Amino acid sequence: MKKYIFLLSLTTASFFITSCGSEDKKVVADNSPAIRVKVHQVTANGKSPFLSVSGKIQSSNSADLSTRMMGYVNKVHVNVGDKVRKGQLLVSINNSDLQAKKAQVNAGITEATAAFNNAQKDYNRFKNLFADNSASQKEMDDMTAKFEIAKARLEAANQMKNEVNAQFAYSNITAPFNGTVTSKNVETGNMANPGVPLISIETPGNFEVMAMIPETEISAIKKGTTVNVLVKSISKTLKGKVKEVSTSAKNTGGQYLVKIDLDKTDANILSGMFTTVQFPVERKATSSMVLIPTDAIVTNGQLSGVYTVSQSNTALLRWLRLGRTFGDQVEVLSGLNAEEAYIVSAEGKLFNGAKIIPSSILPKGKEASVKIK
Repeated sequence: MKKYIFLLSLTTASFFITSCGSEDKKVVADNSPAIRVKVHQVTANGKSPFLSVSGKIQSSNSADLSTRMMGYVNKVHVNVGDKVRKGQLLVSINNSDLQAKKAQVNAGITEATAAFNNAQKDYNRFKNLFADNSASQKEMDDMTAKFEIAKARLEAANQMKNEVNAQFAYSNITAPFNGTVTSKNVETGNMANPGVPLISIETPGNFEVMAMIPETEISAIKKGTTVNVLVKSISKTLKGKVKEVSTSAKNTGGQYLVKIDLDKTDANILSGMFTTVQFPVERKATSSMVLIPTDAIVTNGQLSGVYTVSQSNTALLRWLRLGRTFGDQVEVLSGLNAEEAYIVSAEGKLFNGAKIIPSSILPKGKEASVKIK
């Protein structure tokens, strides 16, 4: 009897276990509404829509200040980053020798002035005597020559004073315009040498880009062309306009210099930043290029991807490896092949596995940027 009851218990337990397992395996139906999306087809481009070259940002108004005289630096009045005004004293150079020369010049002027005044009096006196026939022509000519010599010596002494005063300007380095000190290459006690930059200043806010164009492409670059400038360090694309196109590569190793004015921007750009300048000039690509709009890209940390359409009409997030940016498009290096479809916009928030209704055209005003839930 005990054995029978035991077997019955096992059967009962097995029944309960089977019942519970079957309840766990029930699938909950997904009743969430499908999201309408706009889909584009990937097309391989055999041409690059831009000519891309490297460039460098610099201030439109900058100056490297140096001196024409040699001497010890008495004092440097500014530091890097200081804002300066036009005419503000930046560097003082020892000018003891100029002070001595100035004293000599002043003494020479005093002597020349006295000689000139005396010669002028003699000249006027002999002029009157000659008018009264009391002096010969020879005496009058000699007196006129002495007067002209004295006059010339006084003029030479005054010009020497101007030269010394000009030298004083090179012993006191001042700011040629309002700006910011960007570099300081000298300290108090150093020897200042002619032509060697001591202080560099620039006017912030106005920037330009210097780019070098190969000789095979320079003929397509025109003044006034609007270009895209990608600043790599801050991942920003700025607008600019070509303002100068060099017609000679004599001193630039076969590369032609092009200068681009950057539009005003709030981006934190600084002189010396490297850029990629994209000129709207079509070029043959070495292989097919896959381009998709940057608006279709979704990011998660340092990963970038795009939503594609699965066979069951669900959103499938595909991670990509991206390349260069061309205006509002970005190059896909891997992760998406030609002739595949990807989602560019949706009427709601997309997530991996979301039910979708692909549509090539959405009603106006219904498109929204793709978002990760």
